Amino acid sequence: MRNILVIGAGRSSSSLITYLLNKSSLENLHITVADVSLDLAKEKIKNHQNGSAIVLDIFNEIERKSAIKNANIVVSMLPAHLHLNVAKDCLEFGKNMVTASYISNEMKALNEAVIEKNLIFMNEIGLDPGIDHMSAMKVLDTIRDKGGKIILFESFTGGLVAPESDDNLWNYKFTWNPRNVVLAGQGGAAKFLQEGSYKYIPYHKLFRRTEILKIDGYGKFEGYANRDSLKYKSIYGLDTILTLYRGTIRRVGFSRAWNVFVQLGMTDDSYTIENSETMSYREFTNSFLAYNPNDSVELKLRHYLKIDQDDIVWEKLLELDIFNKNKKVGLKNATPAQILEKILSDSWTLKKDDKDMIVMQHLFGYELNGEKHQIESSMVCKGDNQIYTAMAKTVGLPVAIATLKILNGEISSPGVQIPIKKEVYNPILNELEENGITFKEKKVPYLGYNPENVNG
Repeated sequence: MRNILVIGAGRSSSSLITYLLNKSSLENLHITVADVSLDLAKEKIKNHQNGSAIVLDIFNEIERKSAIKNANIVVSMLPAHLHLNVAKDCLEFGKNMVTASYISNEMKALNEAVIEKNLIFMNEIGLDPGIDHMSAMKVLDTIRDKGGKIILFESFTGGLVAPESDDNLWNYKFTWNPRNVVLAGQGGAAKFLQEGSYKYIPYHKLFRRTEILKIDGYGKFEGYANRDSLKYKSIYGLDTILTLYRGTIRRVGFSRAWNVFVQLGMTDDSYTIENSETMSYREFTNSFLAYNPNDSVELKLRHYLKIDQDDIVWEKLLELDIFNKNKKVGLKNATPAQILEKILSDSWTLKKDDKDMIVMQHLFGYELNGEKHQIESSMVCKGDNQIYTAMAKTVGLPVAIATLKILNGEISSPGVQIPIKKEVYNPILNELEENGITFKEKKVPYLGYNPENVNG
């Protein structure tokens, strides 16, 4: 049997492993799931006759090399910074490799050696990056094949809570790594293009500069800018484009309320707070406000950030219990961001029967025969349960499909790459449709940059 090694049995691996196991008898596959936790790996295999679970410490060179040497293809679902040793072993033993992570400079540096050995190292084949690449390139290539000139491309993705599980004022729950949510937007200004001009949004202004999106059947959303949209100019072949913007989707009103935490300094991860372990939520909030023996913590915060008592933002803050004097942080030597994550997790953790939802939307503006046109392409995917979440499906399924197509020789161009070629994205998108991940396209009036559509 052909052995597929999946390294990492975390949340994003559920749909990936199940897909491969379901195909295993027909495709003559054996799926080996390797993880530092044998119990977690076994849980993903579910006693399937064509699956096995092994313990693998990724830092143990002997264990790692042995597992990779025995595989026909390797899927790394590890955190991005741990891929490189796996990649080097795959190169040594002549194994193809698939990851959902962004290509690092170190991974890119392996390209010549990978091509020389006629191997495929497919990266960025999850959700974002992944499905965003493929769905965007399909439309971009279709427009260009007709002779159209691309003048606008905007792309938004968000991991949200499904409407039937949406029961808080923020219209949000953690569907993925909470730490990434708390630290979102940090590390430099957001960079993008608008009508030919380079634009920059510093972090302290990011959540007050949002765009409004509409998705049929799901209503209004907002998007705030991702850190670097400009790198997609060359990746997507958009060197002459006028507007290029990528963003993150939230429900309308989230960003204005989140901006409170940014302005207070609660999202800072650069220093630790003394006595954080014994600090109450109320004391944590008060630590960012000026001393005043006469005003309450609530009053000081409202005055400082000019929030009216009947403002929905105030109701959202109260809902999170940030003024509770009895709840303790319980984290030793914690940063403000770590404490905020702990507070938010009390309210935003998915309940047992909750479902998550992935929302993605692309906007394409182009000129053809002297006229301007615009296409809107949207995808909504809901999770089935806490194991087969929308996030697990949209990250894991494209990884699994690509893995099998590489193994079967249907994807054959060698090199360290991302899924932007037709031979890659067309068959994967077709199979994703069969699994319920579909994009709905419609023509809309060309708007270009619409100032009325932007907050702030």
